[in-house]
Amino acid sequence: MGSQHEVTIVVGEDEALIRMDLVEMLADEGYVVVGQASDGAEAVRLVLELRPDVVLLDMKMPVMDGLAAAEHIREADVAPVVMLTAFSQRALVDRAAEAGVMGYVVKPFSQSDLSPAIEIARARWAERKGAEMRASDLQGRLAARTLIDRAKAALQAQGMTEAEAFRHLQRLAMDGRKSMADVAAEILG
Repeated sequence: MGSQHEVTIVVGEDEALIRMDLVEMLADEGYVVVGQASDGAEAVRLVLELRPDVVLLDMKMPVMDGLAAAEHIREADVAPVVMLTAFSQRALVDRAAEAGVMGYVVKPFSQSDLSPAIEIARARWAERKGAEMRASDLQGRLAARTLIDRAKAALQAQGMTEAEAFRHLQRLAMDGRKSMADVAAEILG
């Protein structure tokens, strides 16, 4: 994992021996297991509290199964989930995808199976976060543009040309060290 920060993981697995093996394999791969749970509800609680980089969940767990836990984690928007399961049926894979699962490892797995699934889930997560940020930025710019256009229209209604209204907004923004959207909002009151 080099000089980048250590990747933290919460593991949810109800079988103690498998959980211990998993934690050891993850440590051997350079990951830091910050929490361990033996049921889905405890896994969700730990994820919300510890905010790990990745969550590994067994599909079948008591109290709350892995899919339900994955849905809660997706809704909380904390970390990517990698599902561990002895089942690879298409219907379960589809349900996992619907639950927001970003990686899938079928039991029995080896240590070499874990890292690729974890890193692909982290990459998908980062890609999704980047897309969300770009969409939010575009929405913000569109809202600002709409506000500026409305303020220009209000100034034009007072007798300015469109170019004069735009320059007036620009000048007020520069003089007040504000964004044009902030000035437009003040004009529209």
